[in-house]
Amino acid sequence: MIKKLDKLILKSFLGPFIVTFFIAFFVLMMQSLWKYIDDLVGKGLDFVTIGQFLWYVSASLLTLAMPIAILISSIMTFGNLGESFELVAIKSSGISLLRFMRPLMWVAVLLSGITFLFANYVIPYAQLKFVTLYNDIYYKKPAFDLKEGVFFTHIPTYAIKVGKKDADGKTIHNVLIYEQSNSLQDNCIVAETGVMTTSADKKYLEFNLQNGYRYQERGNYGDSATEYIRLGFKTFKKILDLSALQKSNTPDSIYKSNFKMKSIRLLGEGLDSLTKVRDSLIKRMNNEIDAYVHYFAIKDSIWKKNIFTAKADTIDNLLPDSARLKVYESAFNTATFIRNSIINNNTEIANKKNDIKFHKLEWHRKFSLSLACLVLFFIGAPLGSIIRKGGLGMPLVVAIIFFLIFHLLNMFGEKFVKEEITSPFAGMWMAIFVLVPIGIFLTYKAMHDSQLFSKEFYNRVFKRFKLFLSTFRKEKDSLQTSK
Repeated sequence: MIKKLDKLILKSFLGPFIVTFFIAFFVLMMQSLWKYIDDLVGKGLDFVTIGQFLWYVSASLLTLAMPIAILISSIMTFGNLGESFELVAIKSSGISLLRFMRPLMWVAVLLSGITFLFANYVIPYAQLKFVTLYNDIYYKKPAFDLKEGVFFTHIPTYAIKVGKKDADGKTIHNVLIYEQSNSLQDNCIVAETGVMTTSADKKYLEFNLQNGYRYQERGNYGDSATEYIRLGFKTFKKILDLSALQKSNTPDSIYKSNFKMKSIRLLGEGLDSLTKVRDSLIKRMNNEIDAYVHYFAIKDSIWKKNIFTAKADTIDNLLPDSARLKVYESAFNTATFIRNSIINNNTEIANKKNDIKFHKLEWHRKFSLSLACLVLFFIGAPLGSIIRKGGLGMPLVVAIIFFLIFHLLNMFGEKFVKEEITSPFAGMWMAIFVLVPIGIFLTYKAMHDSQLFSKEFYNRVFKRFKLFLSTFRKEKDSLQTSK
């Protein structure tokens, strides 16, 4: 009988989980697409490049889609069983809620493990590929698209404008081409008509122009006399190099040192090396300063007894006139060196501390987001058994509320870490620390058949409260009357 119940709960869970996972994944994908749509449009990208871009983006969305899918599907599963009174029948047969939840607990643990493996191995690789591809796309110039009456200036040293384009997209009229071949002046070509074609590999643009003039000025910058050339032509061929408009292929090794591209092992190694570098920088700064303020190590020295307790005129009296200026200059130079040393070293130390902070943040993120799947299950399953409503109505609303709480706490925690308000551990585990007590409370209420979300329960509480107020007022009136 227990095995049949395990099969029942697993079958009831898998369907909603698969549906909600792909819905959440699709919504998050559309959100990412709208975020980067301005960088993709107008670049002349092929479908393969766009497909790669979306594939690499989608990999990092699993750590968000998995928790919300577990939360919604667990609420739906136990809500459907409660609405059809199957959950009541199971409890009445002596089977506890925790025993009934046990198969899905193992499923949640398995999904948490998958999320961790994905976050540790797949997402760093996908992030590396995504950042490399995104930078190539971002810095790629727009595809060649010559519009009527508008200068096209994305080909280096050229500005091209046509007055009219025929329907074939090749025949052009009133052509104007500016060429900045030197710093002296813009050379230009003006033609009445022409035919515009591109090579098969899209690397060259050819203009076959007719009935026009080429204007050119020769000479060197700063010369008092230059040579002006005006050349008329019946036909003229101009070939432009379009290689600057092509997408570059940057090697991904450039971004491998980024903390987002590292696994747990690489993050640990990076933390060790960064900590050693930071400590060595601090030691170097202290050694540089100690070389100039070595008297700090001398106990009960004269400077402690006299200089700090003396006034300016007393210090002047301690120094002979011939040495006073040299001492002042030496003290000023020493103070300037110490100040510059502290500023320069502090900049390097601050950078290393910042790198350490981000490495720790990413290290904790991989564990906290994975454990969130299990925590949200222990919120969703008790909620479903308490609400006893199936479908996508009430469960979806409740799930969105709790997921927003989880997501906002994650965002606030990360922001607090970046602003050094809290430690990486406290910041990245903030959502878990807040949600775990809620999960324990809801599980306890579900095990004891709580009426936490029942209208009748709150109506009874309200009626009792009104009755208490009326009784209190009557007693108060009676006391005032007796007086």
